[in-house]
Amino acid sequence: MIVVFALVIVVVGSILFHVLSPWWWTPIASNWGSIDVMLVITFWITGFVFSAVVLFMAYCVWRFRHEPGRVAAFEPENRRLEIILTAVTALGVAAMLAPGLVAWKQFVTVPDDATDVEVFAQQWSWSFRLPGEDGRLGTSDASLVNPDNPLGINPFDRFGLDDIIVESGDLHLPIGKPVKMVLRSIDVLHDFYVPEFRAKMDMVPGMVTYFWFTPTRTGEFEVLCAELCGVGHAYMRGFVLIDEESEYQSWLQEQQTFAELYAGRRVRTVSVEP
Repeated sequence: MIVVFALVIVVVGSILFHVLSPWWWTPIASNWGSIDVMLVITFWITGFVFSAVVLFMAYCVWRFRHEPGRVAAFEPENRRLEIILTAVTALGVAAMLAPGLVAWKQFVTVPDDATDVEVFAQQWSWSFRLPGEDGRLGTSDASLVNPDNPLGINPFDRFGLDDIIVESGDLHLPIGKPVKMVLRSIDVLHDFYVPEFRAKMDMVPGMVTYFWFTPTRTGEFEVLCAELCGVGHAYMRGFVLIDEESEYQSWLQEQQTFAELYAGRRVRTVSVEP
């Protein structure tokens, strides 16, 4: 009977820990409430199945406990039970997958009015590039990365000359406007993740990945790397600040363009050459 009580305590303790736990998600700051709903549905389904299975085990231990003279009945097949278990399992899996598929469809369908913002990852810092007055990002390539051009932006692409560059600094974004985060890594696997945005994506060297979101509240939110990327992984942090439009425009005017940074570095490089 000790086993029966232990199994029941495991179920009750798990439910109480979930309901009374002070640890939960950070308050959401983007449009991805559907991802929270999807996770809650998954918790309910898996929690119900976990509780049902463990309580059924406790019932079986008690109901079929050893007693003198009791003989087990051998029943190798039970078609009715197999059909019921298969149907219930299929419904449970479908109930977990359906919300995820709906959320994923929304996740990869970027609005036409979303602004492209590039995230550049390297061990162990974040850099960012925003479109300039022309409203579009210039081309870039890993082969163009050098000390004068650490983000590998094409200096011969006129659309990239006015791009705003933020090297190893904080990214500012305006509230209420959709943003497409274009993700690049120059060395190893990284993952751009802001918990309050509920959206993240792996950054694979040689590939360009993306996700999009719309900021829904102002504030300062920490950027984490959600992919083990080396000994400095824990220190690869940054901040995204969501501003009102006027504050965002003021910050934007203070930033340097690629043309300004590139020209300044070229001048310094030439000046130190013998």
